Amino acid sequence: MTNQQNTADVNNDSAHSGRWAQLIIGILCMALVANLQYGWTLFVGPMDAEHHWGRAAIQVAFSIFILTETWLVPVEGWLVDHFGPRPVVATGAIFAALAWVIDSQAQSLTALYFAAILAGLGAGCVYGTCVGNALKWFPDRRGLAAGLTAAGFGAGAAITVIPIAKMIHFSGYEHAFLIFGIGQGVGIFLLSMLLVRPRIPKGLTVSKANLAGKIDYKPSQMVKTKVFWMMYATFVAVAAGGIMATAQLGPIAHDFGLASLPITLAGLTLPLLTMTLSIDSLCNGFTRPLCGFISDKIGRENTMFIVFTGEGLAMLGLMYFGHNPYLFMFFAAMIFLCWGEIYSIFPAISADTFGTKFATVNAGTLYTAKGTASLLVPLASVLSVGGRWDRVFITAAAMSIVAAFFAKFVLSPARRRWIEGGSAQAHASVLAPPSVQLFEQTGE
Repeated sequence: MTNQQNTADVNNDSAHSGRWAQLIIGILCMALVANLQYGWTLFVGPMDAEHHWGRAAIQVAFSIFILTETWLVPVEGWLVDHFGPRPVVATGAIFAALAWVIDSQAQSLTALYFAAILAGLGAGCVYGTCVGNALKWFPDRRGLAAGLTAAGFGAGAAITVIPIAKMIHFSGYEHAFLIFGIGQGVGIFLLSMLLVRPRIPKGLTVSKANLAGKIDYKPSQMVKTKVFWMMYATFVAVAAGGIMATAQLGPIAHDFGLASLPITLAGLTLPLLTMTLSIDSLCNGFTRPLCGFISDKIGRENTMFIVFTGEGLAMLGLMYFGHNPYLFMFFAAMIFLCWGEIYSIFPAISADTFGTKFATVNAGTLYTAKGTASLLVPLASVLSVGGRWDRVFITAAAMSIVAAFFAKFVLSPARRRWIEGGSAQAHASVLAPPSVQLFEQTGE
């Protein structure tokens, strides 16, 4: 009995140490795939200048990318549960590289849109897998683990924004697509070989600030609950404003006459748009583990209320003061600082509410809200016709602030009722089978 206990203790210690290594690998994979979203705005202007397709038509590719990336994550999560993280991330690496290689040769919008589908598949395979792994490895620190993983996606582009911008300037956007596409794909593929299935150490519990259910809900059960759709609506409202800023920040800077203005900061002189994107990427990454950690301490909905309100105010600040170059950079950074945390808080609150066993698929299903929000990106182009960006800012700010109050005063009590009491009939219909209890005990 003692030998068995010693063996169990060794295995548990190994799981504790191994989970941090797996977290780091996931972060690196996310950083390498980040440019597919956050580097995109650098290519819009050069592509339009080369082919005269029009910004709105080019940005349709961005919407296709977001939709494909998000709406297929539940399927990719299912594949992870059945085949493990390694083959799914490796496949994502191939798609990601191929997408930018095609972009480098694209002579039509059809080719651009096809590449966007491949890019979405690649990013979704990497994103969904790595976030899901983090939720399973760290049931005791879900906000922090999901935040650190999502930070790789948010801040990964910060390292490469300047090199990509310079390569576009000196060698053309086609060369930048080709070189960075291949490099990123190879890096993700090699890292994917180091991923393993999560093994949850014993004795880990959710932080006291956050209510967590004891039942593991399947995705088909989860989507029948009102609480899920409350989360979904909140996610859509807040994500929409941030995605608009991500996709439209370049055009906004150009319309404000600031994009090429030389800005010196910390001894470094760069065009304002390049400098802004670098700072925004850092803020976008930094906020994810920070707010994830804070949400572990003070609760998910309390954190939502603070940062969602901040995002709305930052939108209004950019509208009123954004023609000043330094205030443009400041408020753009604040938007990203108050927006990026949704990619740590929502996966965490999903696992808190609907359990650990199906966390990858469930978080991926909730993540499709980002795809729904992306449908508003072309709307921003329509609203801004004639340089009327104020209509975009007011709309996005209103959505974010409403979402803040909804999270605090509607979602929070509804989720508490669902977890602590709820309907006996609802609980009876989703009681976990014995195999779920076995999973909770062994982490297998």
